[in-house]
Amino acid sequence: MSGKTNDFSKGSLVGNILKLALPMTLAQLINVLYSIVDRIYIGMIPENATLSLTGIGICLPIASMVMAFANLFGMGGSPLCSIERGKGNDREAEAIMGNSFTLMLIFGVALTVLGLVFKRPMLYLFGASDSTYVYADQYVTIYLLGSVFVMVGLGMNSFINSQGFGGTGMMTVLLGAVANIILDPVFIFVFDMGVQGAALATIISQGLSAAWILRFLTGPKTILKLKFSQMRLKAKRVWAIIGLGMSGFTMSVTNSLVQIMYNSSLQTYGGDLYVGVMTVVNSIREVISMPVNGVTNSAQPIMGYNYGAGEYRRVRQAITFTSAVCVVYTVAVWAAVHTFPEFFIRIFNRDADLIEAGVPAMQIYYFGFFMMSLQFAGQSVFVALGEAKKAVFFSIFRKVIIVIPMILILPAVGGLGTDGIFMAEPISNFIGGLACFGTMMLTVWPMLVRKEKERNRQIQ
Repeated sequence: MSGKTNDFSKGSLVGNILKLALPMTLAQLINVLYSIVDRIYIGMIPENATLSLTGIGICLPIASMVMAFANLFGMGGSPLCSIERGKGNDREAEAIMGNSFTLMLIFGVALTVLGLVFKRPMLYLFGASDSTYVYADQYVTIYLLGSVFVMVGLGMNSFINSQGFGGTGMMTVLLGAVANIILDPVFIFVFDMGVQGAALATIISQGLSAAWILRFLTGPKTILKLKFSQMRLKAKRVWAIIGLGMSGFTMSVTNSLVQIMYNSSLQTYGGDLYVGVMTVVNSIREVISMPVNGVTNSAQPIMGYNYGAGEYRRVRQAITFTSAVCVVYTVAVWAAVHTFPEFFIRIFNRDADLIEAGVPAMQIYYFGFFMMSLQFAGQSVFVALGEAKKAVFFSIFRKVIIVIPMILILPAVGGLGTDGIFMAEPISNFIGGLACFGTMMLTVWPMLVRKEKERNRQIQ
């Protein structure tokens, strides 16, 4: 019965993608509000708004690290669930989900302990100064105490979406985001808790989302149930989850490393002001990247299901549609950010010095942003079809092999300074995007064509 529910091999392929993409994209945009709303409210604090905002920005690598482990088990397990469900093997799909949940709990607790023990040296390594450390410390201490909520809230929602319940997945995120929007001003301004209030509102909201997810996945409406009997770890299954999830994990970890390098280098060449600019730039990036992530993430279960069902022509159609949508959207966004940078900056901070430094930084950083869409599209195909090694390689290639060396080299070239640091991103977008998408088209596309021909001969 469940094998015939949300059958992605039937009906309009574009319709199936959009059915998931619209609520998933909205859900991800809403999810960004967890951190974005914090920064918007912090930017309105009457005293030390810029220092407080910079303090939160210094904590972003730690938040990215927690999200990396959520992606490792969520984005690793959910495509495997889609493939097994496409084969009609619901029992194994449930076991994959149960093992993923257990891993999230274990690593959530471990990250909390390690983060609290090493937070002081980490924050200074990540670009904190004596002026901003106090704000970063206040925020990250409370945030780390809610790591398990963040892990479950982000990671397990992938298993709701992968079953085709995009609307439920959206409601999961909406619940937490609305709670965060309400609690933020109460804790920050009414109780005068500042950055501590922002962190407390975030983890309470993530806790509500996590509770909602567990209620759904153990309830009667889900196709695959989260069962205690399926939570016992099995080595072969764990390695399969980690192997496929390594792509999303690597992307998040390398994002964290890049954020550390940006903040540290900007502290050296520009001081707290430019670390604050980077916080705003990252905040804007989180918002404008979400629709692309929503489309590519929603296409993954469609591709995986059809690949498991042997519908290779539909997989190729999904690749074409996803890539085209990503390119068109990112071109439009690039034009908007380049033309109206001050508008986007003022959403988070109205300090005249930060705006003056931020406008040219934005225009440099986002130059050719549309090339990033090729990285997203290629990456999503590799993940959906189980090509974990290729997905991991291109995550490392763009961020570690290109961006980090550029951050270290460019500011010293011709006295570029902070401009050189911001130039690292567009250079990596052009090189990394072309390499990832080009490899996918030269390897995956011919393989799908060959398998489709073989299947047609067997049918005949």
